[in-house]
This record gives sequence, C-alpha cells and structure tokens, in this order.
Amino acid sequence: MELSKRRRIPRRFGAILGVLGLASSCEHREPPTWDAGTGSLSAQPLPPAPPSQDSSFDGPGDATDAPTVDPGTLPQTRDRPRSSGPAYEARVHALWDAIVADDPELAMPAFFPVGAYKQVKAIPSPESDWKRRLVAAFARDIHHLHERLGGHASDATFVELEVASERARWVEPGEESNRVAYWRVYGSKIRYRAGDNAAAFDVSSLISWRGEWYVVHLSGFK
Repeated sequence: MELSKRRRIPRRFGAILGVLGLASSCEHREPPTWDAGTGSLSAQPLPPAPPSQDSSFDGPGDATDAPTVDPGTLPQTRDRPRSSGPAYEARVHALWDAIVADDPELAMPAFFPVGAYKQVKAIPSPESDWKRRLVAAFARDIHHLHERLGGHASDATFVELEVASERARWVEPGEESNRVAYWRVYGSKIRYRAGDNAAAFDVSSLISWRGEWYVVHLSGFK
C-alpha cells in the first residue's frame, strides 16, 4: 500500500472489519439460502464473531471490502460462546423468521455449519449425516413450530433466545463420536409474545463453534 496515495489503516483495525461488514449486511437483505442438493449455503455465510478482547482502532478506514469467511473452514477455539453481538442476533432472527414464514432455508445461518461438523465428527460421511439426519430433523422442527404458532404466525413478536449459559459444558474429544471439542448447552428457549400472552419454544441443544452458539437439535434429539 502506498501511504502517499491512501490513508494508513492500523493493523488493529483489520480485526474488526468483519464486524462492520456484518452490520451493513444485516440491513434489509434476504438471508442466505440452503441448497438442498448439496447441503451448502447458496449465499455467503455470516462473518466470524467480533474479537472478544480489544475491538478499538486507531483511525478511520474503509470496511466496504472486508471479506466474509465461512467459520466452518476455520479451526475450533475454546472461546466460551456469548448470547449477544451482531452475529448472534443475526442468527437468532434468521431462526425466528424461518419459523414465522414456515421456511427452513431461512434458518440455515443459525444451524451448525457443515464444515464445522465435518471437523467435529469422527464418523463415516459426516456431511451426509449432517444433511440427511440433522438438517432433515431441523426442517421438520421448523414446520412443527410454525404449526404451533397457528393463527398467531402473522402477529407473534419475537422477544429473545434465552440461553441457559450457566449450564454450558465443554465436551471433550472422544465423547459422542467427536474428535474436536465444543461447548454444549441444553434447555434454551425461544421466547415470544402472541397477542397479550407470553409464550416459548424449547430449543433442545446448542453447540459452539469459535465462540458462537449454533442450533444442532431444535426439538428433541434425532
């Protein structure tokens, strides 16, 4: 980069480019869709989570060219997942929108990435298991939850995904046919309002990838 022609961009600013890129991408755009033939997202995935330590920067810069990275292609970390932040909120709202619209494809950003699943599972054909068992069950659950909304599907209001973070457990390699560890939590809830009434859906299991929560079992364990 020629400093005489372009502004100096401090090195620390590169760490938050993904955050700024996400903030702009979440405004008035269609969520990525899932290609049922390949089990992959047909649009670019959500960018990685923002850094948990120091997200400050020294000066202005241009984040419009910030790359997006499929988190499933990156190695696991031991970072404890947070129930906050722009990436988390984008996934949670994609899940709710899918339930309201009765469209499982909208919820795929909230589902555990296939690339990460291939790294985690020490089983034959993990990608096939992800698509044929986990995603198929997830799609059925989305349809079932939409049916439970009934006449409130058009006017139900999302409140929060309540994650039971205090019960989260680090699952070591060797457990549950895993070769890579992750955080897991049972018993979360999607809370919403239907008219004047508060209501909730259970979320059976969330697991982590690189410090972010993803759904792996929405209702029950199939």
